[in-house]
Amino acid sequence: QVQLVESGGGLVQAGGSLRLSCAASGRTVSRYVMAWFRQAPGKEREFVAALSWVGDSTDYADSVKGRFTVSRDNAKNTVYLQMNNLKPEDTAVYYCAAKYGSVWWTTYTRYDYWGKGTLVTVSA
Repeated sequence: QVQLVESGGGLVQAGGSLRLSCAASGRTVSRYVMAWFRQAPGKEREFVAALSWVGDSTDYADSVKGRFTVSRDNAKNTVYLQMNNLKPEDTAVYYCAAKYGSVWWTTYTRYDYWGKGTLVTVSA
């Protein structure tokens, strides 16, 4: 079992930055695909970013490309999501997810482990 705990959310003005953290426990996630999803009120959960341990390859939703960066620190068993130039439409609960293996998916049902989420609110 893998337990995931997100932190770093909060209220920020448009154009600002936040860094989300996802601390994993229970197992080392160095051989897991780690992903971030978000869910805004009344909307479906959507893919934000993913990071594979193979070559540290990454993938991003078009809406966040160039603004968000996903990274990992295997020594700390932690994954990060650096979010720059935030926009009001980025407001959502952000979830960390994990799946054993090297292939990432943009569909949330493919992931086995989830955190409880952290709220990001971007004011105009």
